[in-house]
Amino acid sequence: MTNQSVWMHIGAGSFHRAHQAWYLHKLREQGDDSWSIALGNIRNDAAPLLKQLAAQEGEYVLETVTPDGERAYETITSLRKILPWDSDISALVEQGAKSETRVIGFTVTEAGYYLTPEFELDLTQPDVQADVKGDIRTIYGALARILTQRVANGGAPVTLLNCDNLRHNGERFRHGFLAFLTAKGDNALANWVRENTTSPNTMVDRITPRPTPDVAERVKAATGKEDGASVMAESFIQWVIEDDFIAGRPALEKVGVELVESVLPWEEAKIRILNATHAAIAWAGTLIGRNYIDDSTRQPAIYQLAYDYVTQDVMPSLSPSPLDLADYRDVVLARFSNPYIKDTNQRVGADGLSKIPGMVTPTLRECYQRGAEPAATAVLPALFFLFLQRWACDDLPYTYQDGVLQADALRQQFSRSDALNAFLSDSALFGELAQDKAFHALVTRSVADLQLWLKQPERMLAAV
Repeated sequence: MTNQSVWMHIGAGSFHRAHQAWYLHKLREQGDDSWSIALGNIRNDAAPLLKQLAAQEGEYVLETVTPDGERAYETITSLRKILPWDSDISALVEQGAKSETRVIGFTVTEAGYYLTPEFELDLTQPDVQADVKGDIRTIYGALARILTQRVANGGAPVTLLNCDNLRHNGERFRHGFLAFLTAKGDNALANWVRENTTSPNTMVDRITPRPTPDVAERVKAATGKEDGASVMAESFIQWVIEDDFIAGRPALEKVGVELVESVLPWEEAKIRILNATHAAIAWAGTLIGRNYIDDSTRQPAIYQLAYDYVTQDVMPSLSPSPLDLADYRDVVLARFSNPYIKDTNQRVGADGLSKIPGMVTPTLRECYQRGAEPAATAVLPALFFLFLQRWACDDLPYTYQDGVLQADALRQQFSRSDALNAFLSDSALFGELAQDKAFHALVTRSVADLQLWLKQPERMLAAV
C-alpha cells in the first residue's frame, strides 16, 4: 500500500456506498487502482454494518433501478479497508494520520454541522460542548483528534471533503471547524488546518433509500451472492466538485464527475429544486397517509404544489443559470415518481428544522426582495408546521428524526394556542422574516388552505 493513495471516508451509510464508492469503483474498473477507500464511522450505530463489510472484505453489491424498473447489479470493490469502531475512533485516527491518506471525506447530514441560521457554529449544542472538552460526538471532535495525530506524524497536507447537502458545504464546514478549534483553544491545530488543508465545495446527488430486506433477496436472485451489506439506489447519479485538492486526487473526471471552478449554480439548483421539494413531498405525503415518496409525488395536488413552488418562485430566484432549470425540475419530479425506488417519507422528511432555514428560507427571502409574494414557497413551511403539529400529538405513523430537535421545548411550544405564531417567529427557521407581518399572514393563509385540503386530499390546493 506504500504507493497507494487512500480516501478515508467518515460515514458508512448507504449514500457513500452508492455514490463516492461507486465512482472510485468505476476508476478501478478502468484499470486505475491507485486510489482506494478506507471506511469508518464516528458513532457506533454503523458498527454491525462495518463488521459485515469486513467479513465481506469490503465488497458489496449495489442495485440500481431506472424509472422504467430496469435493475442492474454491480459488485463494488473500492472499499479496501474497513475501520472498526471503538469509542476512541482509534482506527480512524491511525488511518487519518498516515501520509498516504490524501483525502478525508465525510457524510454526516445537514444537522451534523451544528450551524446557526447565520452559519456560525452553535456552541450551545450539547454535542459540540462535549467535543470542545475532548469527546468525539461530532465531525469536528473526530477531525480534531485525527488531525492532531496527523500533525504528530509529520503533518502531510490533506483535503477535507464534505459530501453533504449543506449549501457552500466545504467553506461552511471549514468555518465551523476553525471556530470549534478556537473554542477548544487549539490555535496551533487551527493554523495547521489553514495552511495544510483545503475544503472544496461539492454537490452530490443520487437518491439512496435505506436498504430493506428485499434488496438482499433480489441481489441473491440476480447474482447468487449472500450479501449482508447490499445497497440500492436510483440509476441517476451526479457529482460536481470544485477542483481544489491540496494533496492530489483520483482522476474523477474520467468517470463522469464534473470538476469545476465554482459549484454554486449546481448547488443552488440541487438544494432548492431537489432537496427542498423532496422534503415538502415527504411532509405532504405523510399528512395524507402515504408512506413513500413515489406514491406521494403522484398525488396530483402534491405534484402541483411541488411544480408550482419550483416554477413560480425558485426559477426566477436562480435565473440566469447555466442549467436548464425547467428541464432539471421535470427530471427531478420524474425521479421522485419512480415507483421502484420506494424511498420512505420518514427518511426524506427528517431533519426539517435544518432543511427549512437551509433550503426554503433563502427563496422566501429572495422573492420578497424582488417584490414578489412567495405564495408557492409559503406552502413548504406551512406543511412542515402541520407535520410538526402531528408529531407533537404523537400522531405521525413513524418516529421523526431530527438532529437538532429539542423535543420537550418543541412539544411545549405546540401545546400553546399561538403555536403557529411561535413557529413563524422562530428566527432560527426564518431569519429576519420571523418579524415580518406579511410573511406571518401569508403562511397562516397557507396553513388554513392546507387544513381544508387535508379533509379532501383529492382536490387541488386553492392557494397554489
